[in-house]
Amino acid sequence: MAYPTLTDKPGAIETATAIRRAEMTPLEAVEAAIARIEHLDAHINAVVVTDFDRALDRARAMTVEGPQADQPLFGVPMTIKESFDVEGLPTCWGHEAHVGNIARRDARVVAQLKAAGAVILGKTNVPPDLADWQSNNPVYGRTNNPHDHAHSPGGSSGGSAAAVSSGMVPCEFGTDIGGSVRVPAHFCGIWGHKGTWGLISKQGHDHPLLAGRDAHDGALSIAGPLARNAADLRLLVELTRAVPLEAHGRRLADCRMLLLIDHPSCPTDSAVRGPIEAAAAELERAGVTIDRASDLVPDLAAQQGDYMRMLNVAMARGMPGPDGKRASATDWFDMLDTQARNEAAWAQVFDSYDFVLAPPAPVLAVAHREGRVFDGTLTIDGTEQPGGSALCWAGLATYPGLPSTVLPVGESAGLPCGMQVVGRRWGDLDCIAAAEEMGAILHG
Repeated sequence: MAYPTLTDKPGAIETATAIRRAEMTPLEAVEAAIARIEHLDAHINAVVVTDFDRALDRARAMTVEGPQADQPLFGVPMTIKESFDVEGLPTCWGHEAHVGNIARRDARVVAQLKAAGAVILGKTNVPPDLADWQSNNPVYGRTNNPHDHAHSPGGSSGGSAAAVSSGMVPCEFGTDIGGSVRVPAHFCGIWGHKGTWGLISKQGHDHPLLAGRDAHDGALSIAGPLARNAADLRLLVELTRAVPLEAHGRRLADCRMLLLIDHPSCPTDSAVRGPIEAAAAELERAGVTIDRASDLVPDLAAQQGDYMRMLNVAMARGMPGPDGKRASATDWFDMLDTQARNEAAWAQVFDSYDFVLAPPAPVLAVAHREGRVFDGTLTIDGTEQPGGSALCWAGLATYPGLPSTVLPVGESAGLPCGMQVVGRRWGDLDCIAAAEEMGAILHG
């Protein structure tokens, strides 16, 4: 089955503009999105919780009310990752034991999107506990990559990316601690943004065991948008940000960039290396300055080890790790000290460079498998590598809490390839703007 390219279906801003111009009504926009979901999702299985009746009721009311000046997403149909609470819908994080966990209120991001005029059609698939680069669980089954149904759309925001990539909805919201926004964007050929840590609230994005009680906005983890273009990413960040952001507005030709394509913790497959190197060469022909190495970069192998230790403790929330040991408070504060030193080292990098370019993952969309990607191996240029080592490019920006925008740059054997544009802390809008200008150079 053929699926639409990014330009085949309108984005969020384009849809909202058409509604404001009376070229369509909110009801027509929502009905069209529901029709796309019903047509495409039999093959993809991305939207696993539907809320069509309430969405249609809301769209009818909005059609009568007419566009509101303070609602830039007025009438725009959206879905959202299953792990966010939506009042009246289940939040089970892929666990059969929690299918009866019905949210009593909207997550903060959901409330912000609704306030901006978005119409939520349902929720998209995740792996259990959001802990895999596949989106497959005992409750809702497996989500397929729209470009090749034998491959994963990524995880943990895989259903989110598949819904956007296939054209079911123009935009989505996911979360990312181990690449869970960036990797699905990369696997599915769309745009995604991992925000600076703390930029966007994750209130109402809590494990079902918390039974609806608010919790600490977990270490390393962020909420971030997925979309079909950079302009929509920018709008979604602006609508949901918790702190003011400023953009420097520098043209790419005035920027200095650093390309990192080799990582000591895991090799980068030639199917990823090829499109990214080709993109970098095209950017250089357009006048962009790109270095291939710098002594300023922290020890990446050490950073990966520190990231994985902190990631495992954060995901386990204090439960014993694989070695049976439980992290102490002293262990945790030592980890925070090490992380702070890493953050300072990256700040020095960005005193000399405007952006760091890197793969979102060392491989393209992985083939479906039983069991988690991280518990097995990955074949990279003919050699087997530990699945967990593939998290190295996710940790590049996650561990120091930096923003990173993923844009599609090419493909290999029919599977998309993305590139992440990492920037200084709170430089989210600059990352998105730089990625947007790169996309214009690469794709016209």
